[in-house]
Amino acid sequence: MTLLIDDTNRVRTLTLNRPEALNAFNEALYDATAEALLAAADDPEIAVVVLTGTGRGFSAGTDLAEMQARITDPGFTPGKHGFPGMIDALSAFPKPLICAVNGIGVGIGATILGYADLAFMSSTARLKCPFTSLGVAPEAASSYLLPQLVGRQNAAWLLMSSEWVDAQEALRMGLVWRVCDPEELLPETRRYAEVLASRPVSSLMAVKHTITEPIRPEIAAATARENAHFAALMGAAANAAALADFAERKNS
Repeated sequence: MTLLIDDTNRVRTLTLNRPEALNAFNEALYDATAEALLAAADDPEIAVVVLTGTGRGFSAGTDLAEMQARITDPGFTPGKHGFPGMIDALSAFPKPLICAVNGIGVGIGATILGYADLAFMSSTARLKCPFTSLGVAPEAASSYLLPQLVGRQNAAWLLMSSEWVDAQEALRMGLVWRVCDPEELLPETRRYAEVLASRPVSSLMAVKHTITEPIRPEIAAATARENAHFAALMGAAANAAALADFAERKNS
């Protein structure tokens, strides 16, 4: 199972479960996560969703082997939802979403925090937005959501540098809400999740709607801009060289 699902006290915990790949998203995991979010949105017994990962990774982002296959393999078959469908599900998710960053978060493993209502992070975890090192553009409306969350200069550094950010720096920026010792991450996250889950779902959804509705057009516009740049840059010289280097290191 690429995604583990647990329901306790009106909290649904989604655990990314490709530990051998540091929970990198392949098409199957994008599909499973999108389906789980859509199902949780429609389930009256679920008030809050927690997203975390198995093992050393929160998520290493898009599986680069699949990214390369998308470019080079004419027979590549995208998933039912894929990356765009998961982002749509995140953007439209009407209930509180809490991220518990248990390990490294790269790419969508970092930019997904733009959709979190609360984010908790292990003190040993690290985050990276590797877009410039891969010769591509931002994704997941991060060019809009991250400046909103952490301010323009912090967002510029995250999106332009392709450098790691540790938990304390993420907390200082406002990228996460709490930093916890590794063994306390999930208990602490669950404690706050259950506080929210004790409230009426209708009221939680009203709060979420009033917070997010004004920015939905901006998210859509940012996504369109990013997709246009991504399409132009993916497979171009810088991206092809970065993916070839990744493949060479993986096979050496």
